[in-house]
Amino acid sequence: MGRACPEESMARPKRLMNAEQMEHALTLIAEGVVGSMHDAAELALVGIHTRGVPLARRIADKIVDGGGPEPPVGTLDISLYRDDLSQVADQPILRETDILFELESRRVVLVDDVIFTGRTIRAALDALTDLGRPRAILLAVMVDRGGRELPIHPDVVGMHVEAGDACTVDVRLESIDRGRDRIELRRLERDSRGGGE
Repeated sequence: MGRACPEESMARPKRLMNAEQMEHALTLIAEGVVGSMHDAAELALVGIHTRGVPLARRIADKIVDGGGPEPPVGTLDISLYRDDLSQVADQPILRETDILFELESRRVVLVDDVIFTGRTIRAALDALTDLGRPRAILLAVMVDRGGRELPIHPDVVGMHVEAGDACTVDVRLESIDRGRDRIELRRLERDSRGGGE
């Protein structure tokens, strides 16, 4: 399944992927997305804020690099659809939902960085279907870290990691975070959970 959570004595995060490995994983995700489509012209990508947005754009670029048609890319803010909204913040930060194509004619691929409990994806499904009824919805994630609380599973995955509740999986992107692209596994403080939902 992948790497286990680092020992408590480990002070530094454990590197799971470097920039080159992430680039290769994104190529494989793009190939998996195209392979899941009956007609590539129906494909659209929707990135979930925050890191799902640049990942969706990069997957779209990979599809074009592979000779496929350029799929439209939208962005989705799920802040007000979360079932843990009161626990996240008193004043949630709202980001833009920007989907400039008709959902009804599309097979939409939701893109996120990490799937953990499945609650983020449940909220994304609610938000997306409030905007329209796609022909189909698939899910692509960079990391599946296990620990699901809902029966939601990705269709295309960059890597599987069995992290457990004691660790978080951090996907760092050069376009958002400081430093180069990387994926790291790090131990959480006691009594907290993290690393995507």
